[in-house]
Amino acid sequence: MGLTKQYLRYKASAVFGVIASHKANITLVQLRGERGRYVAVAACEHVFIWDIRKGEKIWILKGMKHEVTYLCCAPDGLHLAVGYEDGSIRIFNVMTGESHVTFNGHKAAVTTLSYDSLGARLVSGSKDTEIIVWDVINESGLYRLKGHKDAVTHATFLKGRNFLVSSSKDTLVKWWDLETQHCFKTMVGHRSEVWNFVLLSDEKRMMTGSSDSELRVWDIQYLDEANEPGEPGVKKTKHSSEYTEFMEELNEEPEEHLLTCEKVGSIFREGRDRVVSLASDLSQRIVVCHGTSDVLEVFKVLSDEEVKKKIEKKQRKTKKKAKKRAESGEDVTDLESTVEQTLKDEIEVLIKIKASAKIRSVSFLSLPNGEVKIVALLQNNTVEAFNLNSTGITPEYTNFARITIAGHRTDTRTLAFSSDNIAVLSASAETVKVWNRSSLQCIRTMACQYSLCSLFVPGDRQIILGTKSGKLQLFDLASGLMLETLDGHEGAVWSISLAPDQRGIVSGSADKTVKFWEFELVKDENSSQTRLSLNHTRTLQLDEDVLAVCHSPNGRLLAVSLLDSTVKVFYTDTLKFFLSLYGHKLPVLCMDISHDSSLIATGSADRNVKIWGLEFGDCHRSLFAHEDSVMSLKFVAKTHLFFTAGKDNKIKQWDADKFVHIQTLEGHHGEVWCLAISPNGDHIVSSSHDKSLRLWDRTREPIILEEEREMQREAEFEESMAKESEPVVPGERAGEAGLAGKKTIETVKAAERIMEAIELYREETKKLEEHRRACAAAGKELPAPTNPILAAHGNISPSRYVLDVIRKVKSSELEESLLVLPFSYSPDLLTLFNEYIQLSLEVELICRCLFFLLRIHFGQITSNQMLLTVIDSLRKNTIGKINEMKDLIGFNMAGLQFLQREMEAKEDVTFFADATERFIEKKRKRKIKERAVLAIV
Repeated sequence: MGLTKQYLRYKASAVFGVIASHKANITLVQLRGERGRYVAVAACEHVFIWDIRKGEKIWILKGMKHEVTYLCCAPDGLHLAVGYEDGSIRIFNVMTGESHVTFNGHKAAVTTLSYDSLGARLVSGSKDTEIIVWDVINESGLYRLKGHKDAVTHATFLKGRNFLVSSSKDTLVKWWDLETQHCFKTMVGHRSEVWNFVLLSDEKRMMTGSSDSELRVWDIQYLDEANEPGEPGVKKTKHSSEYTEFMEELNEEPEEHLLTCEKVGSIFREGRDRVVSLASDLSQRIVVCHGTSDVLEVFKVLSDEEVKKKIEKKQRKTKKKAKKRAESGEDVTDLESTVEQTLKDEIEVLIKIKASAKIRSVSFLSLPNGEVKIVALLQNNTVEAFNLNSTGITPEYTNFARITIAGHRTDTRTLAFSSDNIAVLSASAETVKVWNRSSLQCIRTMACQYSLCSLFVPGDRQIILGTKSGKLQLFDLASGLMLETLDGHEGAVWSISLAPDQRGIVSGSADKTVKFWEFELVKDENSSQTRLSLNHTRTLQLDEDVLAVCHSPNGRLLAVSLLDSTVKVFYTDTLKFFLSLYGHKLPVLCMDISHDSSLIATGSADRNVKIWGLEFGDCHRSLFAHEDSVMSLKFVAKTHLFFTAGKDNKIKQWDADKFVHIQTLEGHHGEVWCLAISPNGDHIVSSSHDKSLRLWDRTREPIILEEEREMQREAEFEESMAKESEPVVPGERAGEAGLAGKKTIETVKAAERIMEAIELYREETKKLEEHRRACAAAGKELPAPTNPILAAHGNISPSRYVLDVIRKVKSSELEESLLVLPFSYSPDLLTLFNEYIQLSLEVELICRCLFFLLRIHFGQITSNQMLLTVIDSLRKNTIGKINEMKDLIGFNMAGLQFLQREMEAKEDVTFFADATERFIEKKRKRKIKERAVLAIV
């Protein structure tokens, strides 16, 4: 069947205009050996890495389609864990920008991520109330912890113990023992949501932030560190029988066997709002905290010596005061002889930093010289960096960097393309920016009023903006200056349209008027040269507010959209009424006329697009276009194809002749406010509530509508398959712990590939048996049958083909794939596993699969007499091979340690030692020496 009409596909080209999305946090990353210079921020579905010093974007970690919700940098500084809105987690290499590890376990957005001190384990919390611990090295999930009743807000590993602490919006803080995977303590001292917490003083103190201005401080006592009074020789460990008996005598709760938490007081913040971020540095001496306001509070945890000095100073003051009072004969009974140590003496407010807007997230780094570098992500699409000197008598801070040029502070409400397809104009409530389409760099930024519509003046040297206050503003692009502000209307200017003869414009406003303006050259008051201006020529008075105006390309007609849900069409020359297009249930927000002036398409708040003939005003077709209001509509030049943008985050392409939906451009994560199409039709730019501008390019790839619909149906089917109920694991109790993985379309496909491989193995085994019998009957060797799949893999055996398929399954998806497999395939797998272990093929991988299969199908396997010999053989072979591997690894470790000792002894250096600290110390000593020399001079 031949193609009756060919459509070309538009594809996403770039995301720009967004500095940092406020849905995720900000984190400092180490790049090229430098710390405190580079930050990672979320930008919709991508992650941008910015150089704060230069204000440049140096790296983009590309995401798939879901928005980023959390970022966490690994301790080695080389990897970045990224959590997404769909619950998936990807780990990126910061140096290469590649991601080879993906974890799927959560059913909702990831809300927190945290590495352990070695970077070998990762904990994630989600809106689905569950916590999952992942093995980063093995690229697999370890277990799922269930217990919270609302979204998890924070989770972190303890450094010295195999414990995990988590907080949630259910007002609880839970302590988990990771050896037994159960919650052994729940802290219940909060009246509202616990938004964050930090561990201080070598993890012996905890500070929690809630929905009030109170930062609660708790003392943590680990019972395996201290002895009970009167029992000097008995250590309080959970394995100590003496301690167990002692606790039983006291009738203590089992959870108290590990630690005790006791509230010691509260520190009060300046803000009355909820805590958003609460973070401490590696030394646990500096704590930063902020709420939903623009104030960042920095606290300092004093050492024991500093606290002692402070108390002694207070005591001297008290004694001096008492002496003075006694000399004057006053009563001194109210003055205590000893000063009690309070929480304020241990934790003091260092400084309050004021940002330029509301703070969304902070990240900071303490340097050895006492300097603290703080980076803050603001709600208005800005990143600010501060330097804080914490060692001085009066701590001071300086705002040394701001990243603002690369985006607007508020949503972009209007877009326009230049006539040469190179420049893109975007305007918001405070600025208008001009971008280079090819490099995506901002080449001009000019302050303006709240802009609702815009266009390039013919020649592309000036631009005109229509504002919310009713003004028309003219800007010169070469100088970046505003030429003139005209009081055009008394209400908001919702739309402006360039006249087809390019000699003027038409503006429509909420003051119920349409005004006609002509370009004219006037003498500039500040110089002897002439400049562009607008001269008001005619006014069309209407009965309702004007929402949109549009010229027909032949210059004959003018279409005006009114608040009464109709579109009135007038003759341009006489302003006489021609047509009234009525049928929309809600006002028409956007419209456009085709290049041949034969069709007009209107998009309305009632979610429909109507296509009308301009000759008689007849409605050709009404299309249900979007799930929410249609905000923008544009025809592609010299075609009857048009694009619509809606509040449902989508951009759609339609054919106005055949009335069919061609394609949907998905990518925005918020309402799409407007779009602009380049004059040649090759590029589209769109703006959204997620602060991003997106560029879409026309490719040479044709779209066949039937195939497009089929692909859409397949995607919907796959999505519904992944959302089906999770398979029940036999023998798993419904407790606090569970399997880490989640059923996804990838795990289903992996299981299908394993099943197909086993089916092929069965068929080939059967064929080989038949071939042997045929050879025996014939008394000679007959040619063996060949399988094309095995031939394509290099004529490997069927059993080796099954191993290759299992090897190709992602480590993070292996358990879930085996869980989906029906039990009928397990006997074949166990037989194959026995063969692989005997041949020492992928022993570690095979043991992992074997133990998981035995765990989930234990009852059926043990009751099957046919598998008895296979299981017995596996028992013998597996133990032997694992011991061989242990011996090999032990031998290699001993060899490496010997080589390390030899090299250290030979070169007299510490092998693999971190030279950074020694370099900083040497640099500090050199500076002191230089200062001393200068002082002498």
